[in-house]
Amino acid sequence: MKLHPIVEAVTRRIVERSRAARSAYLEQVDAMAARPPGAQSMGCANVAHAFAGLPGADRFRIVEQKAPNVAIVTAYNDVLSAHAPLSRYPDILKDEARLQGATAQVAGGVPAMCDGVTQGAPGMELSLFSRDAIAQGTSIALSHDMFDAALMLGVCDKIVPGLLIGALHFGHLPTVFVPAGPMTSGLSNTAKAKVREQAAQGLVGRKELLAAESAAYHGEGTCTFYGTANSNQMLLEAMGLHVPGTAFIHPGDGERELLTRQAMRSVLAITRAGRFAPIGRVVDERCIVNAMVALLATGGSTNHLIHWVAVARAAGMVIDWDDFSALSAVVPLLARVYPNGSADVNQFQAAGGPGYVIRELLAAGLMHGDVLTVHAEGLQAFTRIPQAEGGRLLWREAGASGDQSVLRPASEPFSATGGLKLLAGNLGRSVIKVSAVPEDRHVIEAPARVFDSQEALLQAFNDGALERICQESAAGGVVCVVRWQGPRANGMPELHKLTPPLAVLQSKGFKVALVTDGRMSGASGKVPAAIHVSPEAGCGGPLARVRDGDLLRLDASTGQLDALVDEAEWHARPVAPMPQALQQANSRGFGRELFAGFRRHALSAEEGACTWL
Repeated sequence: MKLHPIVEAVTRRIVERSRAARSAYLEQVDAMAARPPGAQSMGCANVAHAFAGLPGADRFRIVEQKAPNVAIVTAYNDVLSAHAPLSRYPDILKDEARLQGATAQVAGGVPAMCDGVTQGAPGMELSLFSRDAIAQGTSIALSHDMFDAALMLGVCDKIVPGLLIGALHFGHLPTVFVPAGPMTSGLSNTAKAKVREQAAQGLVGRKELLAAESAAYHGEGTCTFYGTANSNQMLLEAMGLHVPGTAFIHPGDGERELLTRQAMRSVLAITRAGRFAPIGRVVDERCIVNAMVALLATGGSTNHLIHWVAVARAAGMVIDWDDFSALSAVVPLLARVYPNGSADVNQFQAAGGPGYVIRELLAAGLMHGDVLTVHAEGLQAFTRIPQAEGGRLLWREAGASGDQSVLRPASEPFSATGGLKLLAGNLGRSVIKVSAVPEDRHVIEAPARVFDSQEALLQAFNDGALERICQESAAGGVVCVVRWQGPRANGMPELHKLTPPLAVLQSKGFKVALVTDGRMSGASGKVPAAIHVSPEAGCGGPLARVRDGDLLRLDASTGQLDALVDEAEWHARPVAPMPQALQQANSRGFGRELFAGFRRHALSAEEGACTWL
């Protein structure tokens, strides 16, 4: 199928925009790749230190036989259910390396925090910046420079982008990503959301809420809703950085260990065949566009409008929200997975999963098929689904959708356009996830109520103040503005806990919306939310001009985000400063002092919130 002209045009635009930076990056990749392996070029004391902890046979393989040595970078901890299975992976991978006549070492571990644990708590203010800390940790691990290839073990929200950014700074190494898969289905996402809304209204107590949450999050594996963690896995499949079809196989399934072993075989195959496919070459402009298309086609996490901008920059490429917007206009929505549907990722996988989505997008000319991947067959291999037979891995064709309420063909999509929209106006540039928002809520025009923190909004809801505002408003609603939530203000935490109270107001018939320079993640759901507003209020952005009662208009159909205030008055208004008490609160305790430099140097959300540029 011929490539869609808009996909082709966006790719060409990215190539032209990135030409100088990408050329410089690839020169560095080639220079690093041309050097002799570390074990052959380093001093004897260096080599001895690097391999002192290895069994004698492994040392012999590396030093005498010059066998490949593979770095394992792991994000294991057992606070994250998705990462708990990773404790077993290094031994499996080392065993497989020996079977293949190679060696492997755990080069380093990186931090991995669970956003589900820190939602609404001070620790969430470290979450976004943990991505760059993970990238730095990955670089530290690989800086030993004793490796011929690398395996990245990680799954969740900031971890995969951080590992990917770090790996791209060692772009000369062949690299494969190794996930652990989702937990089995527990309490449905729909039932969980209902209990959360009941708790927000005081209809159930802590005991009932904890029981529901524990039934939803109940074992090893990734959370089963289609948030940032599972969007990560979809994007890695679309980029060809996994063993094909690895993303959504359960940790306990028979295929999982076989797929983990295959990851070692795949990275060694690239290394030994001399096939020039280091990660810095695999992740090119076409690969990045494929990831963007896959995100839009599945209604994935809005976090990736930040993270994949940063990923692209790490490989010398520049993308922006205009690129996402142009693609969203032509990429159909093929999946309905919670929060933009009722199914979970296990149902998504059963219906055909990433293999089905990638096949449909390739057939429709919406993805680049002529890309390098970690599999010799290229992206076509990622249209298949793995299964175990007789202790061996086989891949079968995805076939027709197993459930058209979850996955549809590109010829009969849920929507003709993607699940994300760009908003712009005198309030700045923003994005909205519309795939889960009812059609009659795509346009909200109502008076503003300004909050300086998410706690203040929750208090106003609990006090009944928000409902009274809605009742008294001629528009029958309110636009809640939550500012001082950008990268420089407080690290840009997710505001996931705001969804239930706003959903309660919406269910009562009020027109409500959220406008914020913070994040909502994959949890962005049925309440219209203009998020990532840039420039942020903390940098003098327009949200610092908004006052209670200003009429605001959020129009997802036209891409409008405006304060309907006289233009002269608007520009004459002083920019409100961030309250001193808030500044102090955001910079103390929970390790936030250590991240002062990150806050000070962070770029805008649209620039990837990068702290290293």
